[in-house]
Amino acid sequence: MLQININNKYNLELSHTDKGVLVNSILLEADIVKINDTNWHIISNFKSYNVELISFNKVQKIGSFKINGNLYNVTAKDGFDILLDKLGINYTNTTKLTEVKAPMPGLVLHVFVADGMEVKKGDNLFTLEAMKMENIIKSTSDMVIKLVKIKPGDKVEKNQVLIVI
Repeated sequence: MLQININNKYNLELSHTDKGVLVNSILLEADIVKINDTNWHIISNFKSYNVELISFNKVQKIGSFKINGNLYNVTAKDGFDILLDKLGINYTNTTKLTEVKAPMPGLVLHVFVADGMEVKKGDNLFTLEAMKMENIIKSTSDMVIKLVKIKPGDKVEKNQVLIVI
């Protein structure tokens, strides 16, 4: 599921089922033709739309689209972002860290970094299983890992220090 905000004005909920894509629980019926990597032609409800991707930041989940000549700024939240919001954690605004803490209690499944390793913003740090979901925790900025305090199989608590930067 994705929560989509358009121009800070419209909110949509998108989900994928075996029948197709649901927009606010209504099945989207559309013919979509990909023209190239940044352009699509869509026909829905007897209307034609020319869609152009202007920009997209995968880490921050923000993008700009031009649809029939009108510019739309879009932000998205996936299930992990929604869960962090519910827990009162907003890790995307943090740029200077000295440590990475567990955003929730869980089980460490994978560790992608090691002591002394340089990582870039958006790189995978570790996978944490919580509430039967696998959550990949990503770097919020460019950093050098000083000390990794976890290994696969470790159980962690919320706010426990897992990596020292």
